[in-house]
Amino acid sequence: MQARALRSRRDFLKVSALATGGMLVAVTIPGIGRRAIAASTDAPFAPNAFIRLTPDGTVTVVVGYSEMGQGVLTAVPMLVAEELDADWSRVRFEQAPSDPVYKNPLFGIQATGGSTTVRASWQPMREAGATARAMLIAAAARRWGVSPQECHTVAGRVVHADGRSLAYGELATDAAHEPVPTQVALKDPRQFRILGQSLDRLDTPLKIDGSGRFGIDVRVPGGYTAVLARPPVPGAKPRHWNAAHAKSLPGVKAIVEVPGGIAAVADGYWNAKKARDALDVQWDLGANTAYSSDGIRRTFLALAQGSGTVARQDGDAAAALHGPTATKHLDAVYEVPYLAHACMEPMNATASVTADGIDVWGSVQAPGAIQQALAAAFHLKPDQIRVTTTLLGGGFGRRFGLDYVFDAAFVSKAVGAPVHVMYPREDDMHAQFYRPAALLRFDAALGRDGMPVALRMNTVCASIAKAAHMPLHDGIDSFAVEGLTACPYRIPNLRIEWSESEPPYSVWFWRSVGHSQNIFFVEGIVDELAVAAGKDPYEYRRDLLGGAPRYRGVLELAAEKAGWSKPPAPGRHRGIAVGESFGSYVAEVAEVSVGPDGAVKVHRVVCAVDCGRVVNPRIVERQMESAIVYGLSAALYGRITIEHGRVQQSNFNDYPVVRIDEMPQVEVVILPSTENPGGVGEPGLPPLAPAVVNAIYAATGKRLRSLPIDTGALRRA
Repeated sequence: MQARALRSRRDFLKVSALATGGMLVAVTIPGIGRRAIAASTDAPFAPNAFIRLTPDGTVTVVVGYSEMGQGVLTAVPMLVAEELDADWSRVRFEQAPSDPVYKNPLFGIQATGGSTTVRASWQPMREAGATARAMLIAAAARRWGVSPQECHTVAGRVVHADGRSLAYGELATDAAHEPVPTQVALKDPRQFRILGQSLDRLDTPLKIDGSGRFGIDVRVPGGYTAVLARPPVPGAKPRHWNAAHAKSLPGVKAIVEVPGGIAAVADGYWNAKKARDALDVQWDLGANTAYSSDGIRRTFLALAQGSGTVARQDGDAAAALHGPTATKHLDAVYEVPYLAHACMEPMNATASVTADGIDVWGSVQAPGAIQQALAAAFHLKPDQIRVTTTLLGGGFGRRFGLDYVFDAAFVSKAVGAPVHVMYPREDDMHAQFYRPAALLRFDAALGRDGMPVALRMNTVCASIAKAAHMPLHDGIDSFAVEGLTACPYRIPNLRIEWSESEPPYSVWFWRSVGHSQNIFFVEGIVDELAVAAGKDPYEYRRDLLGGAPRYRGVLELAAEKAGWSKPPAPGRHRGIAVGESFGSYVAEVAEVSVGPDGAVKVHRVVCAVDCGRVVNPRIVERQMESAIVYGLSAALYGRITIEHGRVQQSNFNDYPVVRIDEMPQVEVVILPSTENPGGVGEPGLPPLAPAVVNAIYAATGKRLRSLPIDTGALRRA
């Protein structure tokens, strides 16, 4: 169905019900009233999730979240199917259109990120399934003239106590006319037969046979492709360009200036790129050419030496650092660079601006934000912005950005036709949506027993919240200090500060956000404290986590599975780290060797995860593996550097990622839990870098406090 046809939720419901001759069920999220729904009614309603059951017995779950490899097109249907008692072989998914009804209840808009999908869907999607199941039972009971209490369900059938049964498909039309129950009982987890199973992903066949559509695959009849010349330095302005020459090249439709730069519009990508390159734009670069990575670091270091805004304060760290119980002192600086997202599918979007609104097709994480932002920019109503979400070739937070979508919309309006905007990877690498560079200075004191008496940390970085137009709380960007303020270790005097610095390079959400650097900082510091105390790093952490059972649980499990108490193979050494993010707890043990030339080889990573109740163990395992390889790429290679205001990296030749021959053996073990689900897309990343760096210390006695890993510092004389 084309996005243009789905102009209202009422149209969607009417078309779906009439087309299938079946049953459409919805359930609301908290704060939105529950209303009865039937295929024949026009009553307004505001559900957040839909189930479509057709007479052939197919159950289609409409999923409002974006699939970027993390498995939501399987996990969300599993939640529904469990409570529906569906026959899993008959379950299908459908990507939802853009509409506030599909908003993520944890965000308030339709968006995917922050490892929230299962956490946000756990209750409402199960309720949706249970609601549909209750209506099917009611329809069967009415047909048989019996009490619903005499009926139960199993694998897509309603069964009466006397043994007769009806398939769900046979009941679809009748069930659509049953009243929606105001309350439904959810299963006891001990009754689960779908949740907790390692079922195959529903979207895998589409990716194997090539029928799955990504944003880069979208082609709209009558449309064009555009490539933009973008400012090479933040704030640079175009002074002169050769539009006539570029427009004379084969296939070129137009050269237009838009807020994002100067667009070359042509009949295909290659002609558009050649025309863009032929523009030979001369830029007024402005004052930002004075910026460099070294200069930014000096600014950060100066701020770290002072005091920042206090984000957490337990006791009196300033006094305790030099008090009578402090017998040993440590202080040092940790730092990490800007990082690009480096998605395999480059940024792209297709837009068509017409008199009645804007249609957008693409690999996007936040259709709701696109609706709101384009509506404001083009003076339209949000429901005039129709977004069709395709599969995403990686997201990692980058596709929360709206730059490439705005480019497509502005160019489409300028040329009066649909336009597919493509960022070559070099353009995306320079697009300035980066994980913040950050620097942290710490001061610590140990008592006579080697346990920490006091710890003060001052972290310096730019504000992601400000970049995303989100509020600060008491002067603190929560993203800047997440992973620090939640420090679980028993330290009686703890002070955490944030010092803001805003170079002109846009910062953005990156996989695991602030945890990605802050758990590296904390776990490196704790390792240093353990060494200073003359204690085993695992045992030291275990002692300090006495009041944090979920942290301690994964720490102990990772150490056990890695064989921490036994020596590793000759030439190998181990490091350990633990962290919580997005409601899940992860500990990792890295087994590493370091060659005479300083080359680091990560042979094995053991990952223990407590993510609460598990929907699909195989998805959890794959997400941990994915986060580990993504984190390892950053630890070994990831770095965006600035010189004379310009970003130096351009593609995978100078921004490498881990290749298949560098991938360690990864063992994931899931700690059974009855807690509500946590996220799994991101929590596997933060402990990886500190585990590796701590293993390098065990191997060499050299403490690395900055990333990426400096192999030159590890070379033996």
